[in-house]
Amino acid sequence: MSTDAQPAQQTPSTSGVPADSDGRRGTFPFTLTEDQEALRREIRDFAAREIAPNVLRWDEASEFPMDVVRQLGRMGLLGVIFPPEYGGAGLGYVDYMLAIEELSAVDGSIGLIVAAHNSLCTNHIYLAGSEAQKQKYVQKLAAGQAIGAWALTEAGSGSDAAAARTTAVRRGDQWVLNGSKTFITNGLYADVAVIIAVTDKERETHGLSAFIVEKGTPGFRPGKKENKLGLRASDTSELIFEDCAIPAENLLGNEGEGFVDAMRTLDGGRISIAALSLGIGRGALDASVKYVKQRKQFGKAIAEFQGIQWKLADMATELDAARLLTLRAAVLKDAGQRVTRESAMAKLYASEVAVRICDQAVQLHGGYGFIKDYPVEKFYRDVKLCTIGEGTSEIQRMVIGREILKVHPSRG
Repeated sequence: MSTDAQPAQQTPSTSGVPADSDGRRGTFPFTLTEDQEALRREIRDFAAREIAPNVLRWDEASEFPMDVVRQLGRMGLLGVIFPPEYGGAGLGYVDYMLAIEELSAVDGSIGLIVAAHNSLCTNHIYLAGSEAQKQKYVQKLAAGQAIGAWALTEAGSGSDAAAARTTAVRRGDQWVLNGSKTFITNGLYADVAVIIAVTDKERETHGLSAFIVEKGTPGFRPGKKENKLGLRASDTSELIFEDCAIPAENLLGNEGEGFVDAMRTLDGGRISIAALSLGIGRGALDASVKYVKQRKQFGKAIAEFQGIQWKLADMATELDAARLLTLRAAVLKDAGQRVTRESAMAKLYASEVAVRICDQAVQLHGGYGFIKDYPVEKFYRDVKLCTIGEGTSEIQRMVIGREILKVHPSRG
C-alpha cells in the first residue's frame, strides 16, 4: 500500500434502518470492498515473506525489527488513518484494523509497533495539535520518516492517571519536565514522543497536560528496556526526564486537557488492540486447524474426533463475534461518531476471546504446544498483553458501564 492509495469506498448508507436505543444506526457492512480485500492480500503476502521467517529470531533476541518497520513506512502502514496532506495513506479504521490483524496473525509484536505509532502518538498530535504541530510532526510520522511513542503510564500510576508524578513546569518560554514513564511501546526507538505530565496537581486529571518531546532533547533519554513474557520484538522501555526543557509551543492541545485528549485518543487505540487480539487469535486458530489435520492418534487424524471439532467450532465462533464488534467500532469511527462504548466493548471482548483461543490452541497441540517449534507457544505468550494494554479488561468494563448508564439513567 503506497501513501498515495485511494480512500476506501464509503460505508453503505444506513438510511431507513431503525436507530439503536442510544440513537445510533446499528447497521454496518459484512463484506469488504475490493480495495480492502486487495489491501489485506498485500499485507498478508508481505507478512509471509518478510516477517514469518524472522519471528523466532526476533523473539529470542528481543530484537526490534527496524528494517521491517521502515518497509512498513514505505507501504503507508505507519500513516494508515491520516490524510494525504499530512503524509498519510488517507484510509479509514476498517482498513487499519485489517492491517493490524494481518500483521499480528504472523507476529503480534509488529502489530503492536504499528498500533502504538498510529493510534497513540501520531493520532494524539493529529486530534489535539495545532496546524503547525501537524505539519511538523504528523507529516513525518505518517510518512514513516520517524517512529512515535506515547507515554501516560508510570510506575505508580497505571489505571489511576491522576496519580502521575511526572511534572511539567512553565519557565518563561519553556516547559521543564521531570519524572519518568514506564511500559512505553517504541520507547527506546522513538523519534517523537507524546508525554502526559502534571501541570496542576490540585486539579487531578484536569491538571494533566500533553507535550511533544523529540529524541535528542537534553534531559530526555530512554531508561530500562523491559524483558517481557511476550511480544518481545516490540520494544517496551522507560522514558526519563531530568530538567528536560522544551519550547512552550510543544504543549499539545490546551493546558489541563491532556487527559481528556488522551481518552479521545484511546477510543481509536482500543480498536487497534482489538484488531491485534483478532490477529493473534486467528494465528493460533489457523495453526491449530493445520495441526489437528496432520496429527494422528488411534489410527486417524485428531481432526476427525468430535471433541476436537467442538473446540475449533467454539474458537472460530468467538473469533467471528469479536471481529464483528471490532468492525462495528471501526465503521462508526470512520463515520465520525463517538465510539467510547463500542471500542471498549471490542477491545474487552476480542482480547479475552483471543486469550481463550490461544489457551485452547496449546491444549489442542498437547505437549507440542509447550515448545517453541510450534507457533502457538508464542501466540500464547503474546496474547495476554491484549487484556492489559490501553486499559485493562477491568477498566473497559468500567468504561462500558458508565456509557450504558448515560444511555439508560437510573429512574430511582
